[in-house]
Amino acid sequence: MTHQLDGKAAFITGGASGIGEATARRFAQEGARVVIADVADDLGRRVCEEIKQGGAKALYVHCDISTPDSVRQALEQAVERWGRLDIVFANAGIAGVWAPLEDMRPDEWEKTLRTNLEGAFLTLHFAIPYLKSAGGSIIVTSSVSGNRTFGQPGAAAYSTSKAGLVALTKMAALELARYGIRVNAVCPGGVPTRITDALESRNTEEIPLHVEMPEGNPALHQGVGQPEDIADVCLFLASDQSRHVSGVEIYVDGGASLLI
Repeated sequence: MTHQLDGKAAFITGGASGIGEATARRFAQEGARVVIADVADDLGRRVCEEIKQGGAKALYVHCDISTPDSVRQALEQAVERWGRLDIVFANAGIAGVWAPLEDMRPDEWEKTLRTNLEGAFLTLHFAIPYLKSAGGSIIVTSSVSGNRTFGQPGAAAYSTSKAGLVALTKMAALELARYGIRVNAVCPGGVPTRITDALESRNTEEIPLHVEMPEGNPALHQGVGQPEDIADVCLFLASDQSRHVSGVEIYVDGGASLLI
């Protein structure tokens, strides 16, 4: 049976959990050889082994996207193992610190931007040379936050990083089209993942942005998605079905961000 990603190799940052894990599993189901890149070594190795137990091919590599050498070495290991690179999912990121601008420390701001925005840049920077020979697909995880919604109190650093990722996506799409490389962004809405586990919130009650809908949330599934919902969109963007799609952001939130 033919699968959509047969013979292709995919590199996924943040692949040990959440959206990255769901996408790694989905790509593997469709025949891709996946590389799970993360700092959560135990989780990443577990996901990798489970994928292999299902009959697919997978590799786990330690990768800190905020460190250039770590990203470069992870991609080198990926290409050394599979001999090629076709799909890059720049997905890893942090929620960071949410606080009023006057309370947020410069180092807190810098860490969020360095991890989310510079981390995606580093992933693209080191992956592009491998993609140029045969083309491929780059997918970036942005968010509705910073692009269609701005109602999360204290999320200025996070939202700024996610808005910047859409700009990076569009610039890269035009720059890389001559090599047959497509670049697109997925913008999830509310999705339960581990990214909020390390979220630090401070004095956000001082920012009057809370909105309550008297009739409840009329969006699909009340606006709450699952990692698998994002993974299916990523499959479309990774596959030849999206061969003429580049430079776009796709909102995957059940329409919830249209409300506020």
